Amino acid sequence: MSIITLGETGFFDIEPQFFSAIGMGCSIGISVLGAAWGIFITGSSLVGASVRAPHIRTKNLISVIFAEATAIYGLVLGIIIQQKYTEHKHIAQGIDYYSGYALFWAGIITGFGNMSCGVSVGVVGSSCALADAAHRSLFVKILVIEIFASALGIFAIIVGILVANNASFSKFDY
Repeated sequence: MSIITLGETGFFDIEPQFFSAIGMGCSIGISVLGAAWGIFITGSSLVGASVRAPHIRTKNLISVIFAEATAIYGLVLGIIIQQKYTEHKHIAQGIDYYSGYALFWAGIITGFGNMSCGVSVGVVGSSCALADAAHRSLFVKILVIEIFASALGIFAIIVGILVANNASFSKFDY
C-alpha cells in the first residue's frame, strides 16, 4: 500500500489562476441564471394575473427589479475577483493556491446564494402579483416578505467579499 501525495495526483498541474477564473465565471453566470429564473417566475404570474386585474402591472414590476438585482450582485463580485486576478509569470507558491481557491469559493458561494435569492424573490413576487390581483391591500404586506427574500443575495455577496478579501497572488518573477 503506497501513500499518494498531492504532487503525484497531478493536482499541482492546475494553475491557481484557473480556479479564480472559474470562480469569477460562476459568480456572474450562476447569479444571472438565478435572476433570470426569478424574473421568469414573477413575470409569468404577473402577465397571467394582469389579464384579470390590470392595475397590478406597474406596481408589481418591483419584483422583477429585485430579481434583477441578484445578477448585479454577482457581477460586482466578478469585478472584485477580476481585480485580484494576476497574470501567471512564475511557479505557483502556496499563497497562490490559497488565493485561487479563495476566489473560486467566493464565486461559488455568491453564485449559488444569488441563485437561491433570485428563485425566492421570484416565488414571493409571483405570490405578490396573485395576491394583489385578488386583494389590493395585500401588496405592501407581501412586499415586506420580498425584501427579506432579497436580503439573501446581499448576505451572499458579503460572504463572497469576505472570502475573497485576503486573496492575493505572489508577485515574484522566477
